Amino acid sequence: MIDMHIHTKYSDGDKTVEEILKMCEEKKLEYISITDHNTCKQYEDEALNKNLFTGNIIKGVEMNATFKNKKIEVLGYNIKEFEMIEKWSQKFFSEDILKEQQEKSKRKLLNVCDKKGLIYDESKIPQNIPLTDYITIYIYKELMNHKENYEILGEFVESLNIFIRKGLMNPESEYYTGSDNKLKPLYKDVVNIIHQAGGLAFLAHPFEYRLDNTIDFINELRNESELDGIECFHPSADEEKMEILVEYAKNNNLFISGGSDYHGHKKPDINIGVGRGDLNISKDYIEKWINA
Repeated sequence: MIDMHIHTKYSDGDKTVEEILKMCEEKKLEYISITDHNTCKQYEDEALNKNLFTGNIIKGVEMNATFKNKKIEVLGYNIKEFEMIEKWSQKFFSEDILKEQQEKSKRKLLNVCDKKGLIYDESKIPQNIPLTDYITIYIYKELMNHKENYEILGEFVESLNIFIRKGLMNPESEYYTGSDNKLKPLYKDVVNIIHQAGGLAFLAHPFEYRLDNTIDFINELRNESELDGIECFHPSADEEKMEILVEYAKNNNLFISGGSDYHGHKKPDINIGVGRGDLNISKDYIEKWINA
């Protein structure tokens, strides 16, 4: 069994690298990748020298990208030039930029909440969260603490993902927090920097984006800049959707990957290796490309 999509405290997870390695060892995973957002610093962690995990570690990263004003993520695997990833990411995700973005995101979202008449106690929203974390998570948790909000929020009560993808990021939604003028990492440039760093570029969790036609969107991406593979196995896709992605990947000579997208307690229903309990990804899928 494998898990090629895991986050730690180096981005928006709540576990250390050491804790992650021990959990993966306990689950007897054969291959893992720690894919923190826009950084490879996790691979400089001293825990990697402690022989805590007897399986194989594929060095990876998950990078934010924009395609036609749609926010997506691209997974990079087999990364060899860490410094190249770090230097490139600083243009978009330096400490100063992240600090400014975090405060703007907070104010935008609270303004939307006020317009919708949602109840929240701002003093209950943590003030000093890591800059690599997402303030939206904590605001959403505070909104969920007030049952009076449930009727107003409607389907957004179901999950944070629906709230973000169909609300905050959706220009047609009343919860849309608007676009901004900050420098955005374009999809084609993200794929290019992953390739320059010696890695392979995979589209992360296609069904997470809740598109009208996911396959058409993948085709558009590939016309812009060629992907190496697709994350076919992920908690955002049920069995039928995973089969659709696997078939598409095979028919288009694309590599296949998958993972739990583990973040720790921030996604309490997601567990390493198994996602919501139904993931059991065979190593056969990735052994076709891990040495490519």
